Amino acid sequence: MRFLRYFWTKIATKLKTLLDRHQLHITLQRLAHQLVENHLDFSETAIIGLQPRGVYFSDRIISILKDITGNNDIVYGRLDFTFYRDDLHKDKGLQAPDRTDINFEIEGKRVVLLDDVLHTGRTTRAAMDALLDFGRPREVELMTLIDRRFSRELPIQPDYTGLSVDTLFEQKVKVLWKEKDGKDEVVLL
Repeated sequence: MRFLRYFWTKIATKLKTLLDRHQLHITLQRLAHQLVENHLDFSETAIIGLQPRGVYFSDRIISILKDITGNNDIVYGRLDFTFYRDDLHKDKGLQAPDRTDINFEIEGKRVVLLDDVLHTGRTTRAAMDALLDFGRPREVELMTLIDRRFSRELPIQPDYTGLSVDTLFEQKVKVLWKEKDGKDEVVLL
């Protein structure tokens, strides 16, 4: 029992809150308003959340967009890109894909990809490869809640960013969502 208390004390002292619940709410509101400024009525736009954790982010953004615009017909989907990853077979065992839910035409649309954390850029590259199997969008934009800007391995930059953080490569940024983790918070491990 003492070991567990010691272990959790050590873990708790190594966590740094980057965004608390209130700050996360404000950031999500700002990002949604930026989308409204650039896409107006969303008639030519499709919002796509990247599986797995970008979906929680995109669900929140879609909800806020509907509140702001009153438009309940915003085109929204979810994309799994598991089999497009370049590290698919690297020491991760069997990969179980999530569900892709894109039941609309993306040909000629402005597509906004949403993911919670942008780190090396490899996730975004894999997602764009998977997206092209559904058609050729007119434009692709990227929205990330957290941009770990100095750890990029590929020349990918977000169009919309909630928070840019400077981290060491071995550090981890974890976005906690109430729906999945029981609370809303962004922490640095």
